[in-house]
Amino acid sequence: MTSPLAPAYSGSITDVAGIEVGHFTDTRRPTGCTVVLAREGAVGGVDVRGAAPGTRETDLLAPANLVEQVHAVMLAGGSAWGLDAASGAMRWLEEQGIGLDVRVGRVPIVPAAVLFDLLVGDPAIRPDAGAGYAACQAATARPPAQGSVGAGTGAAVGKLFGIGRAMKGGIGTASVIVDGVTVGALIACNALGDVIDPDTARPIAGARDDDGRTLIDTRRALLAGRAPQPLLAGTNTTIGVIATDALLTKAQAQRLAQVGHDGLARAINPVHTLSDGDTLFALGTGRAAASPGMMVLSVMAAEAVARATVAAVRAATGVQVQGLRLPSTVDLRQAF
Repeated sequence: MTSPLAPAYSGSITDVAGIEVGHFTDTRRPTGCTVVLAREGAVGGVDVRGAAPGTRETDLLAPANLVEQVHAVMLAGGSAWGLDAASGAMRWLEEQGIGLDVRVGRVPIVPAAVLFDLLVGDPAIRPDAGAGYAACQAATARPPAQGSVGAGTGAAVGKLFGIGRAMKGGIGTASVIVDGVTVGALIACNALGDVIDPDTARPIAGARDDDGRTLIDTRRALLAGRAPQPLLAGTNTTIGVIATDALLTKAQAQRLAQVGHDGLARAINPVHTLSDGDTLFALGTGRAAASPGMMVLSVMAAEAVARATVAAVRAATGVQVQGLRLPSTVDLRQAF
C-alpha cells in the first residue's frame, strides 16, 4: 500500500510498452515476490555489484551466450529459498504458451534475484513456486503498488548498527521519458546502508540513533570512527529491473544494467557492500520507433533507478513483528 504522505507519482516501469508487473504479498511474515513480465520477450542484461548475491539464470544473459530474450524477471524475499518463486513463473508462462521454442515445447526464460528478509518475522515463511505463480496471475500493465508489497514486503534499510535501529524498506518504481523513449525502473530496497535523497545528499531512511527518531547518517558515523555491528554476509541486498522500449542488443542491455548501479550509488550509502548482493537486470522491449542513443539511455536508467529507490522507502509502511519495530519515513515525520 502506498503511504498517503508519499511523494507525487513519478512514473512507473509499466510506462514501458510491453512490460507488466505483479506482486504477491504474504502478510504472515511479512515477505513476498514481484514479477516483471515481458510476454513477447525482451532482450536482457544483468549486472551484479554486491558481494553476496542470490541469483538464478544470470549467466545466460551474458552477451556472448546464446539465448537472446527473456520472458520475465522474478524479484523475491526469502533469501535463497525465494529463488523457487521463479519456478512458479515458469509454470504460469508455459500455461500461456510463452517461452523459448525448443520444438518439443516452450521453455520460459526467467532470471531471478532475491533479497534477505529472514530477520523480519518467521523465517520459515518465504516465497515459493506458488507465490511466483500468484504474482504472474496478478500482473498488469497498470502502475504497480509501491512500498511494503511484493519483494519489498519484508525489506529493511540502515542495518549497520543493528536491525533494531533499522527502518522499513520497500519496493518503488519510476520512469523517465526523453524524445518519446521511456526508461523505467522497479527497485526492491533492502539495503545495509541508508537511503539518500539524491538532490540534497541527506539520508531519508536508515540507521536510527538511541532515541529511535533521529537518523545517524551512517556514512558520517563510520567516518567519525563509530564501529558497526558485526555483519553476516548476504543479509541485505537491493535488487531491481530497468526496462526500456528502445531497441537494445544484449551488450547494450548489459551496459544499461551496469550504469543503473550509478543510480543506486546516488540513493544508497554505503552501497554494494560485502553484506549486500545488489543486482540489477535490464530489459529492452524494442517497441519504440527510435532511440536517443546509449549515452542518453544510460543517464535515463541511472535517474530512474535513483528515483525508484527513494520511492521504495517513502511509500513503505512501518511494521512491528515479534518484538522488532521498523518505522517508515512517515512514522518518523509523525513522531516530531
